[in-house]
Amino acid sequence: MTMKVLYGAGPEDTKTFDTGRLRAEFLLEDLFQPDAVSFTYTHVDRLILGGAVPVTKQLVFGTGDDIGTPYLLSAREMGVANLGGSGTITVDGQSFTLENRDVLYIGRGAKEISLSSVSGDAPARFYMNSVPAGSDIPHRLIRRSESKLLELGAEQRSNKRKLRMYIHPEVAPSCLLLMGITDLADGSVWNTMPPHLHERRMEAYCYFDLAPEDRVIHLMGRPDETRHLVVADLEALVSPAWSIHMGAGTGPYAFVWGMTGENQEYNDVAPVAVADLK
Repeated sequence: MTMKVLYGAGPEDTKTFDTGRLRAEFLLEDLFQPDAVSFTYTHVDRLILGGAVPVTKQLVFGTGDDIGTPYLLSAREMGVANLGGSGTITVDGQSFTLENRDVLYIGRGAKEISLSSVSGDAPARFYMNSVPAGSDIPHRLIRRSESKLLELGAEQRSNKRKLRMYIHPEVAPSCLLLMGITDLADGSVWNTMPPHLHERRMEAYCYFDLAPEDRVIHLMGRPDETRHLVVADLEALVSPAWSIHMGAGTGPYAFVWGMTGENQEYNDVAPVAVADLK
C-alpha cells in the first residue's frame, strides 16, 4: 500500500500555475496499478482517494500508519466502486461480491480489508473514497439496481445523462460521504452543465470507460479565472469547494463523483451562468 499526499491550493495560487503544476496539485494519474493498492491523501477536506487492481493475488490493507491512527478506518468511512470485472471485498471476515458499477459502503471501525478479482483476465478495478466519520454505520453493498436514478440534461444541449446515487441519505446512509456514478447518453459530451459551485462541499471525480485515444477536458477554477485539465481513462481529480467543475469528452465516458463537507444536500449549489465564465 502506498500513500501520496496533496496539500491543495487556493484560487489565487492557481493563477500562476502552468500545466504541470496544475496537474500535480489536482490530478491523479496512476491510481490503478496491477496488483497494488494506491492511495492519495488530500488536505482538501482530508479526503483519501484510492485505486486497486487485484490481478494475480489478493490485496490487503487497513493499517493506519500513514495517517496516525490504529487503522485506516479507525475514524473514517469509505465508499468503494467497482469499475471493472467481478470482484470480492472482505471486511473483517464479511465478504461482498461486486459487479461492475456496484458500490460498497464500509463503515467506521473496519480493521482489515481484502480485495480480489473473480478472474485475473477481467480484473476488478476498485475506486475508493474515504472521509472522516463521526458515527458508526453498518457496511452495505449497494447494487446498481438499488441506486437512485436521476435523468438529467437534454439532447439538444449535449448534456443528457443518467446520474445514479449510491451512498446518499435516500439510498444508503453515511456520516459525511456522498458517492454516485454518472453515465452520458449517446451523443452527449457535457457533464454537470451548467457549472456550479458548492462552497460547503468539495468533490472528487474519477473518469472511466474512455477509449485509449479519448480525453475529457475538465474545466475548473473560479468562474472568472478558469483553468482546465486534460484527463484520460481511470484518472481522478480533486475539485475544491471554491472551484467550478464541468467537462466535455471527445468520446463516450462515465465518471464516479464523491463529495464530503458540511452537509449531504445534493442540491445545495450555486449555479454559474455559462455566459459569466472567463
